[in-house]
Amino acid sequence: METYVFDGSLEGLLCAVFEWFERKPGPVRLVSKAAFQPDAFSVHLDIFSEERKADRVWKGLQSKLPKGWIRRLYCTYLAETEQAYTAVFEFACYIFSADPGAENNYGNPYVLAISQTAIKVEREKHRMEAFIRFQQTADGIFYCGIDPDFNVLPLIMTHFKNRYADQQWIIYDINRKYGLFYDLEKVEEIKMEFNGQQNLLKPSAAALSDKEGLYAVLWKDYFKSANIVARKNTKLHVQHVPKRYWKYLTEKQQ
Repeated sequence: METYVFDGSLEGLLCAVFEWFERKPGPVRLVSKAAFQPDAFSVHLDIFSEERKADRVWKGLQSKLPKGWIRRLYCTYLAETEQAYTAVFEFACYIFSADPGAENNYGNPYVLAISQTAIKVEREKHRMEAFIRFQQTADGIFYCGIDPDFNVLPLIMTHFKNRYADQQWIIYDINRKYGLFYDLEKVEEIKMEFNGQQNLLKPSAAALSDKEGLYAVLWKDYFKSANIVARKNTKLHVQHVPKRYWKYLTEKQQ
């Protein structure tokens, strides 16, 4: 079986679909460069990203799929796993080869994989929107470091731009080493250099606004006053607010 090796980008993945239809090699294995391990007994093809080819495939998918499925496809890509990349590739090839409405055939393993993976990514998106807490830095910018399971920054950008339109903010994905910066007019993708001593989830007190400590105390006091101890249900609370998200919540900090 031939192996297609792509650069991990959505453009590269779409070009892999283009190459498959161009060459019709039969079953292939798709793998990203980061995960590829060459050996002497298998044949592989390096897929080069070309905007023209990627646009052609993407427009073709848009003409064949409802908008909801286009979003599911994109969300699955953002899962950033080899299984997700394979699902997107195989699903796209299947859609182009099958009759209209093939996306509703949940008997196809890749249709099912796209649907299930997209649900997980959307869930992570909603949790990031709910649990992100900004801290005001000394220069007046509101900052939050995150480490989500999936690459959800492209999905939460519009939400935070609309919700916090009157303040400058940065949301930084510390695992993927890039973030979003809103300058009161537009949102841009940024990369920042940090030294090894910095805690990217929780900036040092010196980097924060003088008032940030007071804001945190006020928020914790509000949370305590609004809490009804007699109705405490820890099991239900953890179900809705999993412990792995507590590191973002001011009210959970000691």
